[in-house]
Amino acid sequence: MAENSKSVRRYSNSFRRQVVEEVENGTNIWTLQKRYGIKGANTIQRWISKFGKNYLLNQIIRIETMEEKDRLKQLEEEVKKLKLALADSLLAQRSLEVVIEEANKEYKTDLKKNFGESVSTDSKKNSK
Repeated sequence: MAENSKSVRRYSNSFRRQVVEEVENGTNIWTLQKRYGIKGANTIQRWISKFGKNYLLNQIIRIETMEEKDRLKQLEEEVKKLKLALADSLLAQRSLEVVIEEANKEYKTDLKKNFGESVSTDSKKNSK
């Protein structure tokens, strides 16, 4: 039976720091990968983030037009206004619920239930 043996390379921290130092001194990452036989595409990038200066890492830069920025600001303002409107309506709803609860206590009745019944009977009378 044939064994599938895989060789796993482990690099010491001093070797990793040496490679990072070479990158910081201007040597191309791909050159170092070929020179030292480092296989992983992101291996040296991880070493740089761990041992080196982060300015050497690839950065994602987003380029936007002025119209996109304006649209984004407009949408953010709209979201802010909608959140305020929602908060106001929730506060008004809660205030009305408290008023109904207090009226129920004062008049010893269930206004929600009575209100619903009176509306339904009024609508029956109007439909006849």
